Amino acid sequence: MVISAAKRVYYSDILYYSDIQYRKRFLFCALDTIVYWVIVMSPFIPKLALIQRNALSYPLGNELMKRFEAKGIRTLIYEKRIPVSSHKTFREGFLAAKRTIVVLVWQKREFQTCKPSAHYQLPLTSGCPGLCQYCYLNTNLGRRPYIKVYVNVDDILNRAREYVDERRPETTIFEGAATSDPISVESWTGSIQKAVKFFAFLNDARFRFVTKYTDIDGLLGVDHRGKTEIRFSINCNSVIERFETGVPQLRFRLEAAKKVLEAGYPLGFLIGPIFEFRGWHEEYGRLLDTVREYIPGGTPVTFELITHRFTTRSKGIIQQAYPGTEVPLDEKERRFKYGQFGYGKYVYPDDLMAEFQGFFNAQIERMFPQGTILYMV
Repeated sequence: MVISAAKRVYYSDILYYSDIQYRKRFLFCALDTIVYWVIVMSPFIPKLALIQRNALSYPLGNELMKRFEAKGIRTLIYEKRIPVSSHKTFREGFLAAKRTIVVLVWQKREFQTCKPSAHYQLPLTSGCPGLCQYCYLNTNLGRRPYIKVYVNVDDILNRAREYVDERRPETTIFEGAATSDPISVESWTGSIQKAVKFFAFLNDARFRFVTKYTDIDGLLGVDHRGKTEIRFSINCNSVIERFETGVPQLRFRLEAAKKVLEAGYPLGFLIGPIFEFRGWHEEYGRLLDTVREYIPGGTPVTFELITHRFTTRSKGIIQQAYPGTEVPLDEKERRFKYGQFGYGKYVYPDDLMAEFQGFFNAQIERMFPQGTILYMV
């Protein structure tokens, strides 16, 4: 009875309304603690599934439709355009999209580049059910951040093979989480497991992805041959508590990271977005101390450091989706910079970037002498 009640709350709007008053109830009430445990340990379950008709021509599309219907998830078939339902407010539409999974066929022939993480994006999924208020995907996904999964995985992997062939003898690296958190839907798709197996036997290629989610047990026994790097997106506790909802807390991510390391995968951490606030040195220092409790200091772990940035578009979406948000979005405190895709973003000034760089370089070198900082942006 308790679990059933907890799941009903999970499917309701209470979880997804990340206002401070809801968050306080969520963290400190006994029943809500049970609810939190359920959502951390359970895979994402959408409220609505939209399935493109031609996706049913693929085994994964048919399988997903049957599984959705078996779980009582409302399922609609559409032709070409994703149907958009009307909502009274921007926020309602945004949150509804976060609970909608779209099953479709990937039709593009070219992969997007993915600097500085990799050479190319591997487009297996798009979107994420988590509600991290600062999320950079607000720029890409806009007002309807559906969770999209592609059913023609073999086509995508075969296109990746072509890129590898074109670039040989250089090694080609693919990023599986450029516009998504693929582990959030891995229990539905199995796409990441399939990609790990594919790249294990593809010469001159490597695969990597990053996640906040912990549903990685299905990858632990896979013959990956060290060709896939699994990274976990982490942050200090005050950032997680203020700005992240519907994703596992830090210690659950680090427990999953330890499992990944024990399974022989190359391991990495993406620390981001890094915010400037009073006491940030101490908090990020404690974060690295906590990582060190789970991961031996001699581990050859990688670090990617991403400071907070925002675009004009993402600012508008954040403020409408999360009224009263405390995410720092004052352009006057930032400098303007053009990104690799042609649009501009507001980033921290150079002197603060240099301070971040010096701090993390020193701390990581001290605690993880075999660690490598791949980049800071």
